[in-house]
Amino acid sequence: MSAIFNKELSPEQLDVLFRNDEKCLEFLAQLKWDEGFVCRKCGNTNHCPGKAPHSRRCTKCKSEESATAGTIFHNCKFPVSKAFYIAYTVCKGNEDVSSYEFARRLTLRQMTCWNFKTRIQNALQQMDSLTKTEKSSIQKILS
Repeated sequence: MSAIFNKELSPEQLDVLFRNDEKCLEFLAQLKWDEGFVCRKCGNTNHCPGKAPHSRRCTKCKSEESATAGTIFHNCKFPVSKAFYIAYTVCKGNEDVSSYEFARRLTLRQMTCWNFKTRIQNALQQMDSLTKTEKSSIQKILS
């Protein structure tokens, strides 16, 4: 997870990502399928565009996979750009922002912010508890 935000992003890049859901999904799709698409159901590598923005549809089994599927952003009920802002802030760790402050900044409910922030922190803790081999394989996938 933190591997997504390991690379320093310029303020302009951050501004574009956090303001626009389309750009967030594009960024996530580029990270997810950087080494090519592989269908999770049948293993096929051929795809066509899906119905949703930046999703992929397997040409063999016809299953569709969104850019957020299998990520921390899966089933996010609020805009992805706001979720990216929370994730970036938590992963960078430059400041400890409370869920109340996230709610104020992003005009979301406090519990929504708390739940998502907790989800991110749990994912980071799970990554910390992985062995070196597991970490390196995950970072290869994400970087």
